[in-house]
Amino acid sequence: MIQTISKTITFDEFVAWYPENSVHKYELHNGVIVEIPLGTGDHSDVTGFISSEINLEIRRLQLPYSIPGDCLLKPVRNEAGYQPDVIVLDRTALANEPRWKKESIITMGSSVRLAVEVVSTNWQDDYLVKVADYERLGIPEYWVVDYAGLGGRRFIGNPKQPTISVYQLVDGEYQINQFQGNDIVESLAFPELRLTVEKVCTRLLPNQI
Repeated sequence: MIQTISKTITFDEFVAWYPENSVHKYELHNGVIVEIPLGTGDHSDVTGFISSEINLEIRRLQLPYSIPGDCLLKPVRNEAGYQPDVIVLDRTALANEPRWKKESIITMGSSVRLAVEVVSTNWQDDYLVKVADYERLGIPEYWVVDYAGLGGRRFIGNPKQPTISVYQLVDGEYQINQFQGNDIVESLAFPELRLTVEKVCTRLLPNQI
């Protein structure tokens, strides 16, 4: 990530600063604005594939959910703000979100059915910082999709390999289940979704199929 401003600021100051119609994405980490660099082709491919598969499931089951084009999450603490790679919102809950209609800001975990972070070189943020913030906010399900096995060995084992870590909220605390290889990812939000880790993490170009 690229630090853009060294001064520490609050979430509301971050929102006021955020450039309108910006082609870049930014997050607030510990009061510091950081620019999110463009993902690699593989990162973008995995993110797009997950969004597509979940959207198909939403449409198939006619669920009152949606995946927004833009969304900013406000954690409980006031010096952070995130834009998950994929976020599934419960549209029936958005009426209770005071900042959604005008600012695309989510302040309550109950509005989120699933948040997904696709791991890049800043894997510590996904495995350490965001896990804690999403848990405190009360997001019921959070995936860390480590398609290249970049995370630390204490998170994905040794030898490192592509892993999807699924955090599910139980009595206010995240319980973690991890999936690798031909494991089918088990989701509370989408229990009928039949995605294997290999299918998600090993994206093949057309000339490789």
